[in-house]
Amino acid sequence: MHDFCFTIPYGLILVCGGIIGYFKKGSLASLGGGLGTGFLLILAGYLSLQAFHKRKNSYFALILETVCAAVLTWVMGQRYMQTSKIMPAGVVAGISVVMTGFYLYKIASGGNHFPSKAE
Repeated sequence: MHDFCFTIPYGLILVCGGIIGYFKKGSLASLGGGLGTGFLLILAGYLSLQAFHKRKNSYFALILETVCAAVLTWVMGQRYMQTSKIMPAGVVAGISVVMTGFYLYKIASGGNHFPSKAE
């Protein structure tokens, strides 16, 4: 599976979560964090998709995705440990740790693999 297949939906989930957090609790931190990391991940997914269309890998996008997911794992994991609230800290930390592992696997395996051209 290609990184952009998961990165773009992951970014959209974060954007939606930030917006929901703002409207439910009036949290500007939730809005800023959700929009900031979400749009950064969507951008990285888009860059990776564009590189894939050219049959190349975007290691910049992979590293950006990994850093975002690792930072979210750390920050939301700490917040979950302090508050024990499943929503949103536990869920975001859980998703982010899985995505961090996925991105590290993609880096270790050489990025996206391209299907051979059938003639």
